[in-house]
Order: sequence, then C-alpha cells, then structure tokens
Amino acid sequence: MSNRHPALAARDDAGLIIIDVQDAFAPVIDGFDEVVANCGLLAEGFGVMGRPVIVTEQYPKGLGHTVAALAERLPDGTPVIEKTRFSACGVEGFEEAYDATRCNTWVVCGVESHVCVNQTVHDLRSRGASVHVVADAVSSRTPANRQAGLDKAAQAGAYLTSAEMVLFEMLGQAGGPEFKAISAMVK
Repeated sequence: MSNRHPALAARDDAGLIIIDVQDAFAPVIDGFDEVVANCGLLAEGFGVMGRPVIVTEQYPKGLGHTVAALAERLPDGTPVIEKTRFSACGVEGFEEAYDATRCNTWVVCGVESHVCVNQTVHDLRSRGASVHVVADAVSSRTPANRQAGLDKAAQAGAYLTSAEMVLFEMLGQAGGPEFKAISAMVK
C-alpha cells in the first residue's frame, strides 16, 4: 500500500504515545471520561495490530498514575515513563522506548492538549515525524485551551484525526481477525 496518501496513518510505521492520563486530572479535565475511553480504544487497537505503545506520566508522585480504566487496556509490556518535562521528547526512558520502535509515524493522545500534548507534538515534528493528534482523545481544563492545542498542532503540520479514523486507516481493509476485533471495540 505504498501508493497511499501521506496523511493516512501508515500501520507498518506507526506508534502510539499516550500522554499523562492520570488520576489527578480526572476531576479537572473537560470531557475526561471520553478521553480515557478513546485512549483505551487506541491502546487496545494498537495492541491488536502489534504496534508499539508508550505511556507518560507527569510527576506521578504528585499527580498519581495512569487511571485504572486506561491502564487495564494497555498492551502487555507497555513502557510507562515518568517525567517532569512537559514534552515527552528528551526525557530519559522515553528516548530509549522511542528509539526502540523505529517508528516515524506517531499517533498522540492524552492531556493537556495545550501543554504536554502540544509540546510533544512540536518536538516530534521537529524530528521529521509524521504526527496524528487524536482530537477525540485529547483535552485540557477548558475547551478553549483544548482547541488552541489542536490548532497549533495542525499549524505545525500534525494531522487531526479521531480514534476510529486512525485505527481504520491503519487496518486499510475489512476482513480478518484484527478488523473483527477492532470493529467489536468501536460498537
């Protein structure tokens, strides 16, 4: 499928980065439950397709760990990287996990859209990566900041997508056990 448009997520080159979906954010992030559900859908879908997933946690000592509803959906062996830097790029542990994937296409989701997601997306773009920001799997404390983060990511050359859209782009066709598994998840 090498003749596909470059805006379509390339399955054989795609990894997922889930940013800071942590306990302390649950009561303050706009639409947090939808973000958790869609991040979980992405994590399971990437697991079904055998693609890498990396999770970050911003200062877990103070903000808690990845919420249980998402953590239980992560593929076995998913690295969870602690950080205090807003961008995941440049963080020890993240760099090793990132390099090990050899991916150049990154699907990014999590919180907050205008801070950690935004800065990670820009740093990935500066490396030349193709970046897909999952609009229904990112948020911020306010809708305006969520939108500002999405707008700035798009201006930097990231593609805005949805959880279902990117998973079906990666599948590329109907049929087979992966399609059936992912179709069942989105119902």
